[in-house]
Amino acid sequence: MAEFVTLETSEEHPGVGTILLNRPPMNALNRQVQTELAAAAEEASMRDDIKAVVLYGGPKVLAAGADIKEMLDMSRADMAKVAGRLQRALGTISEIPKPTVAAITGYALGGGLEVALGADRRIAGDNAKLGVPEVLLGVIPGGGGTQRLARLIGPSRAKDMVFTGRFVGAEEALRIGLVDQVVAPDEVYNEALKWAGQFAGAASVALAAAKTAIDSGLEVDLATGLKIEEQVFAALFGTDDRTIGMESFVANGPGKAEFTGK
Repeated sequence: MAEFVTLETSEEHPGVGTILLNRPPMNALNRQVQTELAAAAEEASMRDDIKAVVLYGGPKVLAAGADIKEMLDMSRADMAKVAGRLQRALGTISEIPKPTVAAITGYALGGGLEVALGADRRIAGDNAKLGVPEVLLGVIPGGGGTQRLARLIGPSRAKDMVFTGRFVGAEEALRIGLVDQVVAPDEVYNEALKWAGQFAGAASVALAAAKTAIDSGLEVDLATGLKIEEQVFAALFGTDDRTIGMESFVANGPGKAEFTGK
């Protein structure tokens, strides 16, 4: 069984899985946490009963970064062997083919922010502090931060954060698009559950297709992106949910279909 990262569900919030980081005091992302995080993300991806995913680190912190003590004595050759695995592990939330939301309370720094950047949405408490302070240690973000951060908030703002290593408060994070919603700290998890819960009865195959089209399209030119959209759109006409949705619309109007996820 996993020691530091679990995937939890509850009857109160059907269809929602919570990936919970629990390595006190600061949820430092050592190799074991990275491995368990990847396993939890894969399980969430495979389980049919989970339609959306919340990433949560508890009421005090999401994660304050990688375990620096673990890296302290590593050589260039040592890191070259594991850097790819580190990057994949911290980006594993982005691979879940379902709506995902990071619930951020307290600190989301370094690798902790990089994990949150892989989510589709970020909800933060008004006490949150976000940053990529790796330059203060003589390195740079190595878990996808230089790439996902620049794509999310633009290269100039990303360079400011990376170059200075400064912490960004919740209101600034909202203003620059680093987070999507700011609430009271004790409401962060509930708001994330609320957002994720709206997809419990949604057409999950269509959601996965939409996520593929958007994410893949961002990496290519417009013409190629439109071709990707064309292909995943057409493929949905081979699904049960498409038939159910359109027949329900014709018979009963919008918003009344009961999808099967197939």
